[in-house]
Amino acid sequence: SILAWMGLEISTMAIIPLMTQQHHPRAEEAATKYFLTQATAAAMILFASLTNAWLTGEWNISQISHPLSVTLTILALALKIGLAPMHFWLPEVLQGLNLTTGLILSTWQKLAPFALIYQIAPNTNQTLLITLGIMSALIGGWGGLNQTQLRKILAYSSIAHLGWMIIILHFLPNLTLLNLTLYILMTSTMFLSFKLSMATKVNSLATTWSKTPPLAALTMLSLLSLGGLPPLTGFMPKWLILQELTKQNLPITATIMAMTALLSLFFYLR
Repeated sequence: SILAWMGLEISTMAIIPLMTQQHHPRAEEAATKYFLTQATAAAMILFASLTNAWLTGEWNISQISHPLSVTLTILALALKIGLAPMHFWLPEVLQGLNLTTGLILSTWQKLAPFALIYQIAPNTNQTLLITLGIMSALIGGWGGLNQTQLRKILAYSSIAHLGWMIIILHFLPNLTLLNLTLYILMTSTMFLSFKLSMATKVNSLATTWSKTPPLAALTMLSLLSLGGLPPLTGFMPKWLILQELTKQNLPITATIMAMTALLSLFFYLR
């Protein structure tokens, strides 16, 4: 667990210089916010593994078994990737960064904490994961509704997608990995196409159509896929997750998740 903590700290320290490349007050504020949340989360992880070692004598992070340390670790990792209700830093930080650093933050930086969550999931309280998942999907759906900034919309989309990933983790971890892979692929497409069209606001997307019709069409399709519209790739993980949730006798949870998907889809369609 010391090694896991060290790896997380190194990944945090490595992205801070990228964030402060442009000496802009917003970028510096974003970097400070990011650093503080990540440092807090890392300290919580260290504290949780210490607690686990104290109570069970086990230092291995994949064998954390005490409910207290498992819950602490999951909450710390949720803070690290921006799962609701620990999501408040994410839209603000992403809004302050340029699109390239935003891309790294939304994709690569999620891998390390996710690897840890994936290992701890079998020992975790199922209700905790489902609660985190539903809250993230709801907040990701509602938060993006009245946004005009593309980076904030992508941040809320990230929160919603993480909710979908975390809710199925206890039942079928492979689906989580599938969802994560597709999310990374689609988010990268979005960030890179925004970078090509130099768009950071919704209204600047409207002007891309006259300049580069193919790019605008691709951006639109990727957005709809990210929202999970049926014939597109992004619909597949949502469909499989809903199917698995109903198999696990959780029809109400599945219904809530389907409704939140509609919320997200609404602002992508717009």
